[in-house]
Amino acid sequence: MAAIRILTGSVYGGALLTARRIKQELEPEGHTVTVLENPTLADISDNHDALLVCTSTTGQGEVPANLLPFYLDLREQLPQQPGRPFGVIVLGDSSYGDTFCGAGDLMEEALYETGARKVGDTLRIDALETMEPEAEALPWVRDWINGI
Repeated sequence: MAAIRILTGSVYGGALLTARRIKQELEPEGHTVTVLENPTLADISDNHDALLVCTSTTGQGEVPANLLPFYLDLREQLPQQPGRPFGVIVLGDSSYGDTFCGAGDLMEEALYETGARKVGDTLRIDALETMEPEAEALPWVRDWINGI
């Protein structure tokens, strides 16, 4: 079974609710899931758990305020995570054009710079197409787990 740390970035609660639903669904199956609402580098430095970024996108494709300190520290300190598996679920609004789901792209780039290994394709959930992001996230995360 997998040990997963979900790094959440949420403005109105959609990404956090999605992360909590993932935890609720996976733990009865024997997976260990930790949802981090205000993650810090310390949360990833003392373990080798797979990382799952579950974030919304704010403003012009930016990382939400509760995930921003983690993102900035990750970019500045570059704690090496060679081969550590990670995945990205990002919520956005396609009416924003080029910045659609930009927070996911930023987090992916930062994790790549640490040597982490991306598993699967990024799941981009468009608020214009779905009101229940967890409905799209759950099948995706089950496939993602098979790759870690």
